[in-house]
Amino acid sequence: MSPELRIDPLSGLRVIAGERGSRPGAFLDFPTREPIDPSTDPFAAGNEDRTPPELYRLPTEGAWRVRVVPNLYPALAPGDGGAGDDPLAGGRGEPNLFAAQPAVGSHEVIVNAPDPVHSLAEVAPAQVEAAMSVWRERMRAHSDAAYVHVIVNEGKEAGASLPHTHAQLYALPFVPASVARERERFTAYSDRTQGRNLLEDVLQEEVRRRERVVAIDDEAVSLCPFAARVPFHFQVVPRRPAARFADDGALGASVLHETLVRLGAALGHLPPLNMWVRTAPRDAERFCWRIEVMPRLAQLAGLEIGTGVHLNVLAPEDAAERLRSAG
Repeated sequence: MSPELRIDPLSGLRVIAGERGSRPGAFLDFPTREPIDPSTDPFAAGNEDRTPPELYRLPTEGAWRVRVVPNLYPALAPGDGGAGDDPLAGGRGEPNLFAAQPAVGSHEVIVNAPDPVHSLAEVAPAQVEAAMSVWRERMRAHSDAAYVHVIVNEGKEAGASLPHTHAQLYALPFVPASVARERERFTAYSDRTQGRNLLEDVLQEEVRRRERVVAIDDEAVSLCPFAARVPFHFQVVPRRPAARFADDGALGASVLHETLVRLGAALGHLPPLNMWVRTAPRDAERFCWRIEVMPRLAQLAGLEIGTGVHLNVLAPEDAAERLRSAG
């Protein structure tokens, strides 16, 4: 296909989509993951004394299925803090050109499974659902935060300092700019269409076209988005829209697990990847949560870093076809 400039309907960001995947060095090499030694794994069952004191656990038959502990090296200090005003946002007088304030909030680690495995793809779908139910529970525990961001980094190349599958939760005292931008687009779309939901309409059109859909079940759909930023970028979207991941309803665990397994099959083994839950900010209602998964198969270079415009060398239609074909 000829290169196309595509606009992400959810964020408004532009992406260049094309077929440059056959050029030398288009995809990064990534190693297979070595087995984890349980004796050195602080997240493995039996090594609970190697983590900070437990905040929460999902129990099972005298043991645990999912544990939550404070991050040993937190990015946020405990406490309640406001978002702070932008000193250049308006008004008159002398602006503070170097504004700063304490970075306060909560930073937790959610151990997704007691077994020493690298990925959510390596556990049963029921365990993925258990882990995601704890993500939901911990998001509810921080409902007073301006924004709660849950992430999963898999692989050292994607920022995972420990190989055992785990999520991290950041309870932030502010709404990140990218989230605020999406909130505005959801609101504007709802106003323009007499109350319709932006992501619900996107999903309905994706399912109608089928060219970027990977998997569907009763709860959710996985698809490679129209303006995918990297090769094999995919989303998990609930079939019935809900503003917040913390709301009751679908988790999308089965479709997430299936698509991760398909990704590993399509590439020979699982790549490093980053995953996060996009959910509504505290006071937003016209929104719909989703899960974003971005494999680390391409190096961000001067275009992406300097402009924020991603150059995706594999069209999402081709990525979705490869994932559908992977057993």
